[in-house]
Amino acid sequence: MGPTVTTDPRIAQTCNPALLTRRTALLGLASVLPLAAQAAPDPSGPPEGAVARNVSGFVTPRWQQHFASTTGGMILIDTRSRALFFWSQDLRVQRLYPTSIPIREEYTRRGRTSIIRRVEGPDWRPTPSMLRRHPDWPTYLAPGPGNPMGSHALHLTWPAYRIHGTHDDNKIGRRSSNGCFGLYNHHIAELFHLVRIGTQVRVI
Repeated sequence: MGPTVTTDPRIAQTCNPALLTRRTALLGLASVLPLAAQAAPDPSGPPEGAVARNVSGFVTPRWQQHFASTTGGMILIDTRSRALFFWSQDLRVQRLYPTSIPIREEYTRRGRTSIIRRVEGPDWRPTPSMLRRHPDWPTYLAPGPGNPMGSHALHLTWPAYRIHGTHDDNKIGRRSSNGCFGLYNHHIAELFHLVRIGTQVRVI
């Protein structure tokens, strides 16, 4: 892991010691994901009713349970396990990434959407509702180490909702966002190059 980068103190989250065990497990998962992802999945998937498990105990869902076709590739975000699953259109590439989720249930949106924009080096403007809740926050942050969008962002059809990176690794695997879904920067950089405009997204 690279050097620690401090985010804007006005928007940084306080570390919760009770979650350190889960964070340790997630960091361990991140170290084995490239190895686990090398094998191409069986396009037919496991038998009906069966599930596959990776080495870290996450349940790998069958894409057929969530999507009618593989057109454009597929992203499934599971807010219960705090994991993001990706399948390429030809099913030759499959990835699993730990993710952050919204800090409150009321900020969480579930359902079907898709990727409509891909941005490398995103800037950030908090929404009006965020500024009402946090009037001390800046109204704009340029791309860089203090930006909560991290290194890359994938915009969804839902306004103001994104899948993006973060410069604060403490957020991953936690309820720590105002609605978006965050990945480690090296994971969002990989996903950024795997998805296309129109990639299907489902949040459960």
